[in-house]
Amino acid sequence: MDIHNLIIENLANPYELERMYRKDSKAFKKSFSHAWEQNPDSQILSVWYERLYFKETANTGRIFLLQKGFIIMGILAILSGISTRTIFHFVEQEAIAPINLAFGIIPFIAAYFIYNNTPKKSVIYSLAALFLISGFYLNMLPLNDNDTKILVYLHLPIFLWVLAGVAFTGNEYSKGNTRLAYIKFNLEFCILYASMAVSGMVLAALTMQLFRFVGLNIEDFYFSNVVLFGAAALAVVAAYLVSMNLKLAKNITPYIAKIFSPLVLVTLLVYLITVICVGKNPFLDRNFLIAFNGILLGVLAVTIFSITESDPDEKKSISDIINFALIVLALIIDSVALSAILFRLSSYGITPNRLAVLGVNILIWANLILIMLSYILFLQNKSGPSTIQDTVTKYLPVYGLWAAFVTFTFPLIFN
Repeated sequence: MDIHNLIIENLANPYELERMYRKDSKAFKKSFSHAWEQNPDSQILSVWYERLYFKETANTGRIFLLQKGFIIMGILAILSGISTRTIFHFVEQEAIAPINLAFGIIPFIAAYFIYNNTPKKSVIYSLAALFLISGFYLNMLPLNDNDTKILVYLHLPIFLWVLAGVAFTGNEYSKGNTRLAYIKFNLEFCILYASMAVSGMVLAALTMQLFRFVGLNIEDFYFSNVVLFGAAALAVVAAYLVSMNLKLAKNITPYIAKIFSPLVLVTLLVYLITVICVGKNPFLDRNFLIAFNGILLGVLAVTIFSITESDPDEKKSISDIINFALIVLALIIDSVALSAILFRLSSYGITPNRLAVLGVNILIWANLILIMLSYILFLQNKSGPSTIQDTVTKYLPVYGLWAAFVTFTFPLIFN
């Protein structure tokens, strides 16, 4: 019996049709047209027709979109490289602050996101205005390195990162799943960018060594013109590759989260026990308090990435216990840091640094409390893991608002 007759006879048997297709897909596809001609009104064959022939019609459009996206990415990457090199020239002349280099990279990544997601015009105009206002405001400030300006330089990139996040999420900036996708994007972006940067450094070292063999030292020229240009352009390229669902980064990030979480927990426990034994006091030692806050930020980042990389449909595992332990440990660290900051404020008075550190520690403390409460509900089977992820994503704009507050008001308050 011909295979097309077998197809007709088994229209009501999806399992047999699938088995026939998997046994010899070429023969099945070749004979399908005969069965389709005899039964053009069959819903089952209509589904199979789309399954067998959709790729041929879809690929052309997809290839065009990929080519168009690649061209847009290439243009933005070149513009980013040129802008960064131009900004660096003025930085070398000490005409502007080095933090301006962020404007040679982040706005172009945001521009690619806008092209990719096509948000409403109001979102596009708002983002463009905020980028322009930020750049103008930054360069209106006196060019010096006092505490207030350093705080601006530290917080401005966070604010610009949030703006890029709005561009990434497009019209769905208020939805938790798109914010979650942006957090995942950042981890995948860092992994991919670091991988390509290492390759670039190897190429740079090889190039400079080859020129040394002929008696030419091109280090200064190569760094200022090639490395700087490439580093900026590579950021846009990495954003494009991650947006194209590159499997390398997506496959490795969940494993990184699962490996690093227990390592960070063990390291942190050993460190804290050592600190207690040595007798270090964050209340009196300013440098140790700064290190303490650095540890806190690192633990918070690892915990958030670990939570975002967890599968919402997955049941409780040892990773959840580790994450919960990290949150509790981070909460203890933050509570000690908050106490130390309040002690220093009451003892030595208010300064821009102390106020900024106090603010960010309060924000982190509140964030950790919310995550811990949602984790407790999850561990008690009163909610799912998606609730924890929602808690993480809903809080992200708060950090952006604080960064904006420090950036735009501290120079006015502490002038």
